[in-house]
Amino acid sequence: MTAFFTPDRRDLRERLRREGSAADGLAARARFSRWDGSQHVPDLAAEEILDALADDVMAEGDVGEALRRLMERGWRSDDTTRPDLPGLQDLLDRLRERRREITEQHRLGDVFADVRRELDEIVSTERAGIERRLDEAARDGSDTPRSESAKSGASRESDETREPASGLPDPAEQAALRRMLRETAGRRLERLESLPRDVGARIRGLEDYDFLEPAARERFGELVERLRSTMLDRYVQGMSDALKSMTSESLTSTREMVRDLNQLLQERLAGGDPDASGFLSRWGSYFPGAETLDDVIEQLADRMAAMQSLLRSMTPDQRAELQSMMDALLRDDRLRWDLAQLAATLDQLVPGGLGERIRFSGDQQLGLEGALEQLDALQRLDGLEESLAGVESIGDLGDLDRDAVRELLGDASARDLDALDDLARRLEEAGYLTRDGDHLELTPRGTRRIGQKVLDDLFAKLRRDAFGGHRVDRAGRGGEREETSKPYEFGDSFQLDLRATLANAMAREENAPGRRTAPAVSLDPADFAVYRTEELTRTSTVLLVDMSRSMLLRGCFVAAKKVAIALNTLIRTQFPRDDLAVIGFAYYAREIHSDSLAELTWHGYEYGTNLQHGLMLARRFLARSHGGNKEIVVITDGEPTAHFEDGQVEFSYPPTRRTIQETLREVVRCTKEGITINTFMLERSRSLADFVALVTRLNRGRAFYATPERLGEYVLVDFVNRRTKHVA
Repeated sequence: MTAFFTPDRRDLRERLRREGSAADGLAARARFSRWDGSQHVPDLAAEEILDALADDVMAEGDVGEALRRLMERGWRSDDTTRPDLPGLQDLLDRLRERRREITEQHRLGDVFADVRRELDEIVSTERAGIERRLDEAARDGSDTPRSESAKSGASRESDETREPASGLPDPAEQAALRRMLRETAGRRLERLESLPRDVGARIRGLEDYDFLEPAARERFGELVERLRSTMLDRYVQGMSDALKSMTSESLTSTREMVRDLNQLLQERLAGGDPDASGFLSRWGSYFPGAETLDDVIEQLADRMAAMQSLLRSMTPDQRAELQSMMDALLRDDRLRWDLAQLAATLDQLVPGGLGERIRFSGDQQLGLEGALEQLDALQRLDGLEESLAGVESIGDLGDLDRDAVRELLGDASARDLDALDDLARRLEEAGYLTRDGDHLELTPRGTRRIGQKVLDDLFAKLRRDAFGGHRVDRAGRGGEREETSKPYEFGDSFQLDLRATLANAMAREENAPGRRTAPAVSLDPADFAVYRTEELTRTSTVLLVDMSRSMLLRGCFVAAKKVAIALNTLIRTQFPRDDLAVIGFAYYAREIHSDSLAELTWHGYEYGTNLQHGLMLARRFLARSHGGNKEIVVITDGEPTAHFEDGQVEFSYPPTRRTIQETLREVVRCTKEGITINTFMLERSRSLADFVALVTRLNRGRAFYATPERLGEYVLVDFVNRRTKHVA
C-alpha cells in the first residue's frame, strides 16, 4: 500500500508543546490511506501565481493576457516534492493522446460482424426449435410441431376429422398431418438456409418469417429495436420511439417533421434566415432545449456526425450494406429519401462538412455499435479540443463542460481545469488583482509585488559582484548606529552610550572616590555621549526611457521597463524619502505613473527620439524636489532625432544639427541646476557614442555601454553607489 499524510503544522506545534516528542506529534496527526490520485497537494499561493506572471506582464503589460498565457502553459514547480500544475496545452496534449489511443487500438473490419453473428444465433435458435419439435413428433404422434397459426388450423382439421364415437384421430390422418408438418418444417428450414449474408436482406427476410421458436422471435425483435434505436436516433432524438409501431400515423408524423426540417435547412442554405419558432412549437420534443434554428442544427450535427464519419470511413461495399440495413429497419421509401436529403443539406451547412474519415489502425475489431460509440468519443474529443483551443480569457474556462472533461480525460484533468479556473480568484482575494467585468487589472499591491520580484531577480545577479556597499566614512544623524560614540550635540539622535557617559562623569574631579559626598554620581551635560550613526543622503532621480520603435526591434524595451520597476520598488521600500519619476520619450515625452509601470506597453508606431523634451520634463520635476542629489538616468539606443521648435515637434533622420544643438542646450540647463546625467547606451554606433561623449563633457556625468541582459545590473549598482555618496 502506498501511503500519504499531510499533518497540519499548527497541530504539530501544539502537540510538541505538550509532549515534546516530534515522533509522537507526527504519529498522532498522520492519517494513512491508499493513494488513488485524488489527494490534493497544497494549493498555489497567490504570491507564486503573481511571480509566475511577472515576466509576461513585463513584456506585454496586460495582466489578463499574462494570466491567459499562464493558463495555457501551466505552472512548473522547482520543488521536486510538489507536482506541476498542468495548463491548457497539457490538457490538449492529453486529448490528442486519447484520440491516438482510440485510433491505434481499434480497427474497422467487418463492422457488421456482431450483427451478423447475432442473426446467425437467432437462426440457429429457430432451427434448433424446429428440429426439436420434429424429433418430438417422431416419438409421439400426438405432439406435432406447428406454429401458432398451424395449431389453430390443425385444430379445425382435427375437429372435422375426429371420430365422434371414440374421440381419437384416424391413424391415416395422423400420418398425413405429420407428413404435412414435416414438409412445412422442411420449407422453414430451407427458407432459413436461403437467407442472404447481407445484413439488410437478412433482416428483411426474418421480418417476413413466421417464427416457430418464441425465444428466437423475442431475440430478433429486441435486435431490430436496438438497431433501429442506434441508427435512427443518430438523426433525430426519439425517432426510433416514434417509429417503433411503424403505423401509418407514426410514419406520417415523422415524415412531416423531417420534411419541415428539410425546408428550413434548405432556406438557410440559400442564404435566408428562417424563423424556427413554428417548427419548434410543433416538433420541439425531438430537439430538447433548442430555441433557435442554430440550436437545432447544432443538435443535428452532434447526432449525425458519428454516422457520417462512419460512412466516410467504410469501404463502398460496407456503405452499401449499411444502407441496405437502414432500408430494412425503416421500410418506408419516402422517409428514407427525406433523411438522405437531410444529411446532405446539413453536410453543406456545417463548416468543414459533417463528420470526417477516421483511419483506425489497431487490432481490436469494432462492431457497428462499438464503432459508432468510438466515433462519438472522437467527435466529443474534437469538440472539447476546439473549446479548449478557443479559450481567450480567464472567464472562458467557466463555460467548459466539466462532465465532458471528466468522462473523456478522467477526474484528474477535471481537477486541473478547476485549479486553472481558480487562479484569478486567488489573486483577487489576495488583493493583487481587481476585476472590471471581464477586464483584469493589477492593484497597487500587485504592482509592488511584481516590482519586488523584478528587483529580487536583478539583485540575485548582483550578489556575485559583492553588491551592497551602503556605508560611508562620515558620521551623521538618523542612520544606522555604529559602535563608536561621540559627545552629544544639540540635534543628535539621543542613542545614549551609557558606559562612555559614566566614564566621562567619573573622570571629573567632583566624582572622584575621595571627594564624592553622596553615593550617587553627579552628571553634567558635557558628560553625555551618544552612539555615532551613518549619514544618509536624499536623492531625486528621473529615469528617461527611450520608447521609440527601435527599442522594441532591438529587444531593449522590456529590459528598460524592468529597470524602471526595479528602481521604483527599491526606492519605495528601502529609501522611502527619495523621489523617482519615470518619463518615456519617443516623438515627444510623457511622465509615467509608478502604479502603471508593470502594465506599461510600448507605443509601437511612434518614431523619433525626442531627448530634448525628456530632459526638459525631467528638469522641471527635479526643480520641485528637495533631494540633495539630483540625477537623470537616460536609457537609449540612438542619438536624438526630434526636438521642439516653436511648439511643434521637428523630426529628421539622420538627425539635423539643429536637433543636436537644442538637445545639448537642455543638457547645459540641467548642468547649471546641479543635475547629473548618466547615460546607458544600448547601441554602440559611432554617432550615438559621439553624442554621448558631448553630453558627458558638458555635464560631467558618466556614460555606460550595456546590453539589455545586464542593463538592470549596471543601473542599480550605479544608483546605489551614488545614493550613499556624500554630496557637499
